[in-house]
Amino acid sequence: MTLDLMTASESITDCDSYSFDEPLTEASHAAESSNRPTSNSRRPVDKSAIEAAVRVILEAVGENAARDGLLDTPARVARMYEEMFSGLHLDPARHLETTFPEDYDEIVLVRDIPFTSMCEHHLLPFTGVAHVGYLPNGRVVGLSKLARVVEEVARRPQVQERMTQTVADMLEDKLGTKGAAVVIESEHSCMALRGVRKSGTLTVTSSLRGIFRTSPASRAEILSLINRR
Repeated sequence: MTLDLMTASESITDCDSYSFDEPLTEASHAAESSNRPTSNSRRPVDKSAIEAAVRVILEAVGENAARDGLLDTPARVARMYEEMFSGLHLDPARHLETTFPEDYDEIVLVRDIPFTSMCEHHLLPFTGVAHVGYLPNGRVVGLSKLARVVEEVARRPQVQERMTQTVADMLEDKLGTKGAAVVIESEHSCMALRGVRKSGTLTVTSSLRGIFRTSPASRAEILSLINRR
């Protein structure tokens, strides 16, 4: 799909798992307000409460939560939620704290970073790719760190628009970039499996900052790199 965001605002909608060798279970004392870390601590996932809630849901839909096929389902769901929402207990911006001086004044772009996140409206997954780019201002960050930021930001209940802005905020705040660009393309299960039931539809959101927002030429350059296949 070709993106044409030359006249778009920071966040647009076109239509309505990424794993690493390093574990994603390290503790953080940062919590989240509006999906952004704060100084308050957050308690760990209460898996026993999740298991009890899943049993209630199974009974509420007419199932027998005690039958053989469902006996271990509450525990499986609890472990799944612990994994899918692990980003609530991490500060993804920490990956951008170590930078390196570099006399480089052209675009840095990591394209097609796969991710899976969870829509907060129906607790159904949305899956796609993120394109993350920036124009350095005298310092650069390790390329893998951009992918790690996307991975941990994705591990939260949220909407795609907020996810896009959150990653862009972290680039601006931590790297002091001349420009930052985040474009996310994904398919939402809540559209494909229920309601309108339109599978194959793609939602595209963007957040362009600094020179990528103010300069039409720089905006066109970053989008052409993202579109290149």
